[in-house]
Amino acid sequence: MSEDYLSRIGKLVRAARTHKGWTQSQLATALGTTQSAVARIESGGQNIGLDLVARIGEALDSEIVSLGVAGPMNLRVVGGRPLSGSIEVRTSKNACVALLAASLLTTGRTTLRRAARIEEVYRLLEVLASIGVRHRWTNGGTDLEITPPAELDLSGMDEDAARRTRSILMFLGPLLHRADHFEIPYAGGCDLGTRTVQPHLSALRQFGLHVSATTGTYRATVDRGVSPQRPIVLTERGDTVTENVLLAAARHPGTTVIRNASANYMVQDLCFFLELLGVRVEGIGTTTLTVHGKAVIDADVDYAPSEDPVEAMSLLTAAVVTDSELTIRRVPIEFIEIELAVLEEMGLDCERGPEYPAANGRTRLTDLTVRPSKLVAPIDKIHPMPFPGINIDNLPFFAAIAACAHGSTLVHDWVYENRSVYLTELGRVGASVQLMDPHRVLVEGPTRWRAAEMMCPPALRPAMVLLLAMLAAEGTSILRNVYVINRGYEDLAARLNSVGAQIEVFRDI
Repeated sequence: MSEDYLSRIGKLVRAARTHKGWTQSQLATALGTTQSAVARIESGGQNIGLDLVARIGEALDSEIVSLGVAGPMNLRVVGGRPLSGSIEVRTSKNACVALLAASLLTTGRTTLRRAARIEEVYRLLEVLASIGVRHRWTNGGTDLEITPPAELDLSGMDEDAARRTRSILMFLGPLLHRADHFEIPYAGGCDLGTRTVQPHLSALRQFGLHVSATTGTYRATVDRGVSPQRPIVLTERGDTVTENVLLAAARHPGTTVIRNASANYMVQDLCFFLELLGVRVEGIGTTTLTVHGKAVIDADVDYAPSEDPVEAMSLLTAAVVTDSELTIRRVPIEFIEIELAVLEEMGLDCERGPEYPAANGRTRLTDLTVRPSKLVAPIDKIHPMPFPGINIDNLPFFAAIAACAHGSTLVHDWVYENRSVYLTELGRVGASVQLMDPHRVLVEGPTRWRAAEMMCPPALRPAMVLLLAMLAAEGTSILRNVYVINRGYEDLAARLNSVGAQIEVFRDI
């Protein structure tokens, strides 16, 4: 290898190691080498073979150093440019992944209109393909058609793809009706700290599902003699646990009552989809759902997932931090109204157009124009709550917005113990962010944003927040290894460039 390549590889290794929080000695132990050898690799002074490059990538759980494929995607951002014009919100990531799991309920064909073409969806499609489910993109690549086999090959499940998404947990609900015994790998996804799966397992146990944890795998067995004898009360009002119980209840031949259910956008989309399968769901949009299931579902279904309120919040934040006038079209207003109410109290100048129905005929949309505003910090702390409160996925965007406001804002992320830590990375681009404890940050504004080069955090929304801050910072910033952003946003750089941003996609090696 040339000295230039060795130096570039060394810088990538050092960045990945630091991002993982390892010392050179820890990496050396994982590789079975010495700390001095790692130091030489990182300085570009060690000639290394491809096998060692692969081992480094595996040890650091990073795509920064990769073999046989193009290197990881990075973004070069020329910031300080105002945005203008209009941009459309795409369909919901979280709704699409739930509907992919729901496609296992029917032996008929599922068509999802304008399905999100994102990495999270691709990982689940890889899992589905590995167990025998066929899929194809139609209508110029905008719609997704899914056709299940008569019998699933669960033993052939692509474990690597499954481990890279937490959404694989939602396969438990439909699969308990398809097999008496099956295994799924431990769920992955964003690194947000320990998130227990116990609420899922406790609720699904009432359908006869018993899960034991082995090395890296959930091993499931189903007792067909067990069914819910009373309402299922969820111990947390979580989105995915509500969806998992809905998926199980859809094929249970009887009535299932779910209490303390999430009423969030992706849950409503799943309910609308189930109704098209012939499953009657009462209480949609409330915390008590009554599901009248069917033992056999053999129906073709054609459904259009609704637009993504978290993407809408992302685009709104892009307008705020760049002090721009921007129209965001197809905003699912019901699921962002509390956020807007808080922002308007902070001084946000915005205008809503008339409401109109989404393609599913049920979700209410509007076009929202955001204008340059003089923001002040809110008197109260900003914290998430189950719908209809501030969406937990929207909370990180308030850190970037608070950095543009005059005064001090306390952002309290009580759900995840790690995510607030990632928000301190805004300090690298000029923000004053003080970590109070693992759940709270204090943001002082206003901010004079500055360009920076840094690694992408391993959590989707904080990563997006950093990218938006780079849009506001004059000069050229680089955000490395943006796979996590691609998990949740489709064609993001090109879309932001269409309204005045300057973002270049590039790869290292």
